[in-house]
Amino acid sequence: MKTFTKTLALIALASSSAAFAAVDFDSFDTDGDGVISQSEAQANSQLAQLFDDLDVDSNGELSKEEFAKIQ
Repeated sequence: MKTFTKTLALIALASSSAAFAAVDFDSFDTDGDGVISQSEAQANSQLAQLFDDLDVDSNGELSKEEFAKIQ
């Protein structure tokens, strides 16, 4: 069930709005350190909700590779 919910959430995030579709990794990486922190992810409620699922290495940050899974 968790996998199904995660899949639905990723689909919703990827196709949600034109505004989100226009936002890329660098838009969320506001401090320019090459990763998206949990606090940076809070700028988008959908990204914040999926953060833990996308953070596959559980280091508290999203790399470009992890973020690309929603594209």
